[in-house]
Amino acid sequence: MNLQTGAKVGVFICKCGANINSVVDCENVKSYASQLPGVTLSICNDYLCSPDGLMQMREEIRKSNITSVVVAACTPRICEKIFRDNIEKAGLNRNMLHVANIREQCSWVHANEPFKATEKAKNLVKMGVSRAKTLVPAEGVDVELKQEVLVIGGGVAGVEAAYKLAELGFKVHLVEKKPMLGGNMATMFTCLLWCHEAPGKPQSLNFRFGTFPACDCSGCTIMPKLNDVITHPNINILLLSEVKEIIGHVGNFKVKVLKKPRFVDEKKCVGCGNCAVVCPVVKKNEYDYGLSERKAIFMPYQQAIPRKYVIDKEACLRLNGQECSACVEACEFEAPNFEDREQEINLEVGAIIVATGFEPYKPRIHGYLGYHEYDNVITIMELERMLDKAGPTGGIVIRPSDGKIPKKIAFIQCVGSRNRKINAGYCSKVCCMYTMKNAQAIKEVHPDTDITVYYIDIRAVGKGVEEFFHRTREDYGVEYTRGRPARIIEDKETKNLIVRAEETLLNKITERMYDLVVLSVSLVPSEGTQELASMLRLRTSPDGFIQEAHTRMKPVETSMEGIFVCGCAQGPKDVPESMAQARAAALEVAVLLSKKVAKAESLNAFIETDKCIGCGLCVDICPYGAPTPVLTESGVKMKITEALCKGCGTCVVSCPAKAIHARQFTDDQIFSEIKAALEAE
Repeated sequence: MNLQTGAKVGVFICKCGANINSVVDCENVKSYASQLPGVTLSICNDYLCSPDGLMQMREEIRKSNITSVVVAACTPRICEKIFRDNIEKAGLNRNMLHVANIREQCSWVHANEPFKATEKAKNLVKMGVSRAKTLVPAEGVDVELKQEVLVIGGGVAGVEAAYKLAELGFKVHLVEKKPMLGGNMATMFTCLLWCHEAPGKPQSLNFRFGTFPACDCSGCTIMPKLNDVITHPNINILLLSEVKEIIGHVGNFKVKVLKKPRFVDEKKCVGCGNCAVVCPVVKKNEYDYGLSERKAIFMPYQQAIPRKYVIDKEACLRLNGQECSACVEACEFEAPNFEDREQEINLEVGAIIVATGFEPYKPRIHGYLGYHEYDNVITIMELERMLDKAGPTGGIVIRPSDGKIPKKIAFIQCVGSRNRKINAGYCSKVCCMYTMKNAQAIKEVHPDTDITVYYIDIRAVGKGVEEFFHRTREDYGVEYTRGRPARIIEDKETKNLIVRAEETLLNKITERMYDLVVLSVSLVPSEGTQELASMLRLRTSPDGFIQEAHTRMKPVETSMEGIFVCGCAQGPKDVPESMAQARAAALEVAVLLSKKVAKAESLNAFIETDKCIGCGLCVDICPYGAPTPVLTESGVKMKITEALCKGCGTCVVSCPAKAIHARQFTDDQIFSEIKAALEAE
């Protein structure tokens, strides 16, 4: 076993106020540690990670010429970097540190057994001291940081992050798979201006219900930002594009983007729509959730940005070998371009922001809530499109079965969420509020409508939201019924819907009839999230969203250095929270890239090339993609990219030739801990 010559170990024990000290007898641990071989000093501090605690640590290291340090405190996930930085400031190599976790592993899990918790803490410190004497200094490699950023997703979060970075002077590549920017927010309904004189409609009513709780117009809110983005000189917008491959590491990611053809020259198209008028092909408009029709050449919706038409390759007659030139003949600007082809675009960026947003849950359980079985069961997103003045019904809520205005409407909450039977135990956070917003909007347009909301409980959190809830009930007269419906049954003759539910406040099963049922569906990860996560080697949470590095301390960082997440790609959230997170992600990227050069941690693995047999098992098993095969004079050997390696040791234990070693998890170091744990007192 290789030990430091003349090792002088300093043991620093954090009481963490009462967090550790109320269970673990820290003074007892300090006294015990001072008697261990090789320990030069042992001290306790109330809050070791505080400025005073860190300063004391630096002073003691310098004063006693400490060569390696053991910190007994909380989890290394939170505190390790702080203490590595601190011992470096004291003049030690940052690798000469070992952290013994006496909070989560002692005081928290043995809260009712203080004696055993203290004994366990002593053992962890003893093992740490033994290991500390085997530590060796190491230096990380310098990584040059490219000053360009990739943002994946053109919704409200991606657009905001891209704009902030562009304003800071970074070149940003904004990739969006749809033909327009804005994401789901851009499809929410906008200002309603009623000037109709038809019976049952207000004569003149101007109000907004785009977003809650202020009811700002979605279009008026997001359009100025979208215009800023598409005209910004530092932003390269790639619509109809998808990321196909990403390799590399923080500071130097190499990205392949596949840009699909629009078949319309964006520079020539003025959005007049003459081409769509003459196009003979009619299809359901997916942007209106099938409530309207579109042509093969189309603009997704009237407010789309950019206002450019696109040709549906699958639907276009000409692109499928048939004779048709209707759009070409109708366009005086010669915008249709059937020679347009897919392009592969290669980018090199220093950092990546994932902002892929969400999709509304699609109810699929047959025989339950009747979606896709009964005409008059719709989702909240379909209602949003109906309420859009420029939407499929011109802002009027109708029954799909007969086009009549419904007099009794039921909203059903938590469809697709808070339901473990479908592996969706999470709360989507926004459903209670968007139901309130839409209920208010319906009452504004059709004041005589009876609206009932079936709910489990109301989760109205945020500034002004509680007041929004009370306004919905008291000012608009919306009835709230506590209970989850068990089933919806259709009256075959009238197409009305009977909602059978257990109303828990009445303690009985009821059946009520409605003209229309609206399912307040949950938010689920957008299509392709899992594939993108695999490509980027990111973790996902059990609900399928991208997992942040730390819930509280690193909410926009991911498990991969240089890759950040924001908006609903990380989990359900409202617009203000998405905007705040987008700005946080942009700030983290700016802080990272402003350094120009970053130093990778040296806690990585390395390969003894002579022993490597080139089997490639480490390549297959590494979760970070650090090992890669290289051709040498003696054949194929593996090479570790230090900037990618996290020192997890997976490759070390898998190597059949024992050619790979973890720099700070050598056999000597691990056996030193085992020996210390097993030896008698």
